[in-house]
Formats: sequence, C-alpha cells, structure tokens
Amino acid sequence: MIKGQIFLNKALWTKIVLFPATMWLTSRLLIWITMLLIAPLLPVPAGGNTTTFGWGVFFAWDSEYYRTIASSGYKFINDGKSHTLAFFPLFPLIIRVLMNLGLPFEIAGTLVSNLAFLAALYFLYFWVKEQAGESAARWTTAVVAWCPLSIFAGVIYTEGLYLLLSTAALRAFDKQHYGWTVFWGAMATATRPTGMALITAFALAAWKQRRPPIAYLASFAAGAGLVFFSIYCAIQFGDPLGFIHAQQKWRPTLGFDWQGWWKMLMQVTVGTLNWKHGGIKDPLHPLLFTMIIGIGSCLWYFRKQLGSQKVDYGFAALVFLLWILAGDPLINAIAIFGSVYLLWQLRAQLTPVTVIYGFCGIGLLLASGSTISLSRLVYGIVSPSVALGVLLSRYPRWGYLMLSFFAILLASFAVRFAQELWVG
Repeated sequence: MIKGQIFLNKALWTKIVLFPATMWLTSRLLIWITMLLIAPLLPVPAGGNTTTFGWGVFFAWDSEYYRTIASSGYKFINDGKSHTLAFFPLFPLIIRVLMNLGLPFEIAGTLVSNLAFLAALYFLYFWVKEQAGESAARWTTAVVAWCPLSIFAGVIYTEGLYLLLSTAALRAFDKQHYGWTVFWGAMATATRPTGMALITAFALAAWKQRRPPIAYLASFAAGAGLVFFSIYCAIQFGDPLGFIHAQQKWRPTLGFDWQGWWKMLMQVTVGTLNWKHGGIKDPLHPLLFTMIIGIGSCLWYFRKQLGSQKVDYGFAALVFLLWILAGDPLINAIAIFGSVYLLWQLRAQLTPVTVIYGFCGIGLLLASGSTISLSRLVYGIVSPSVALGVLLSRYPRWGYLMLSFFAILLASFAVRFAQELWVG
C-alpha cells in the first residue's frame, strides 16, 4: 500500500514537473521550425528582409540596442532622438557576462531569453497552483507559452527575463518571503520600466491585507534596481531621469494617447485605408466589420436555441475572421480592454497583489503617451494571463479553441519577425 502510494506520488510529481517543460518545448519548436525552416522559403513582402538560416534570425528591432549596450555600454544626449539609455541594464548585462565567456551576442541573447522563459513557466505554474489549483496552473502555463506574443520570449528581447523575475517576485510576496521579494523585485525593476508597477502593487497589497511593516519595507526595497539605474544615469549623464528622457522618440509626451487610440479604433472599424484618406475609399472593410458584429449579435441573441457548442464555435470563427480583417490594431485593443475586463471579473479568485499589479501595469502603459507595442507590453504583465488561465480552466472548450488560434498567430508572428516585419 505504501509502495503504491509512493509510486503514485512520484508519477504525479513527474507529471507536474514535465508539464511546463512540455509547453515550453512544443511552443519553442513551432517558433524555431517556422523561423529557421519555413520563413526562408516564403516570399518577402515589401519592407522586409530575406530570412537566412542561423542565429541571426532571432535578432531584429530592439535587439540592436541590446547589442550596443552589451558591447560598448550606454550613450545618451537629451535631444529627443532614440538612445540606448531607454533600455534597462540587467538583460544586456547578463548577455555581456556570457559574451565574456566566448559566446557571440546572438547566441548569448537567445539563450538568456529562452532559458529565462522556461524558468518563468515553472515559477508561474507553481504560483498559480498554490492560489487557484492545478487545472488553473496548467491553463495559465499553456496560455503564456502559446500566446503569440511569446515570440518575444524566444528572441533577443526582455520578455522572457522580465516574466521570470516579476513572476518570482509576485510569488515570493504572496508567500510572505520578503527577502526574496526584494531580490526578485530589484532585478525586475532593473530589467524593464513596467517593473515600477511592482513597487506600487506590493505596497497597496500590503495595505489591503494589513501586512506587517516589513511588507512595506520590502515593497519599496524592490525598487532598488530602478534606484541604482537612476543613480547611474545621474553620475554618468547628469540626469537621474535619463532613462525616461531617452524614450522621447517613442513617447514624446506622457499621458493618455487619445489620438493613438482613436486611430486604432478607426483601423479596426473602418480600416486603415479609409482612416488615412478621411473617407470611405474601401467600403468592403466597414461592410465586413458590420456583418461580423451583426452575426455575433445574432449568435448571442439566439444562444439558448443554438446551444453552447454551436455558439462557442461560431464566436471562434468570427474572432478569427475579425483578426484577418483588422490585424494588429484589434490585438492591441483586446490586449488592453480584455485584460482589464478579466482582472475585474476574476478579482475575487486571484490574490490581491495579482490583481493590483495587473491594474497598475496597464495603467502605467495607458499613461505612457503611446500605443506602440501595447499587446507585447501587456503580455509582459503576467496578471492578465493568470486571469485568463483561471477562466479557461472552467471552460476548457474555449481554452482549446483559443490555444488553436494562438498557435496560428504564433506561427504568423514568427514568420514576420524572421522577415524583420513589425510585430506587436
């Protein structure tokens, strides 16, 4: 009896340990096969570059800034142009260590991103399992691994590392391990600007849960990475807020970007061509959009007569058609508004710091003065993914449909990144 129980426990433990690794490996295999084998065979659209087999396929866009930092350090002049100081130091610093060991930048950067992402999935799995159960943990891990924006956790970007550090910090805070909260939080705030949301989230969650003074101390100490980077900016460039001023090319002014959001709304509803010309030059886009909304309304109205299965598949088909019609602006809009909705609706099923961090992170993005790469930046805030995983654990049919859609988008994004076409 005891031997049988031990065997079952070992089998269960093996199953638990293998799940995050399986999600990581299968999703990364899709990316690697698409970028290295499929993308080179496809024609390159205007504005893209020919894909070649090799480590360089994981290098594009912001990767150039990280290579500059890792190779020659920071340079900055407050002239409103793009500068490397806009990018936080921990990611290129780790890459620099591996470069000193003899690895080329492309290999070092790709390894850091992918291995950090694998570790992030393990922290995420056990954190969600502790707060919402194994089913929610599995769905959350699958969502994060297969989300199309996870392409950035497999290339030379900070998504993989930041997800690891922020998730580890949130888990440590929930477990009241304040020393680890400071350790992981300090590294997270040295990795990306959205790490600032962790400081506020920890402090507000400590107040809401009436935690002891050490929780508040840990909350503010978690910002040590940001503080040290600011000190470096002050010493090196005479500007403690240089990392903010260096982002003026991408975010000229702080505050809600009304024009950017209006543009995004118009691109989704009437189409980019019509928005550019200020009139209806392409009547097909608004006509198709109206038809999709109309069919969706009918599905909802007659949902009881049709049955849940037909309604679910019908909405899945409509979402897919809407994505084909509207593309990235639709994904950006859903990333923001869908995340806010999920966090609010599931706030009672999530820990306070999970919910507060999600709202603080999204609020920081909305106040950043730009709508560039919103979906990618929201993906780096783990809370909406946790909320989505908890939801899908209750409605697995939605989950399988969503993961299928994610796989299609992930392959599409992998091709676009390999061809150096804008993603996110």
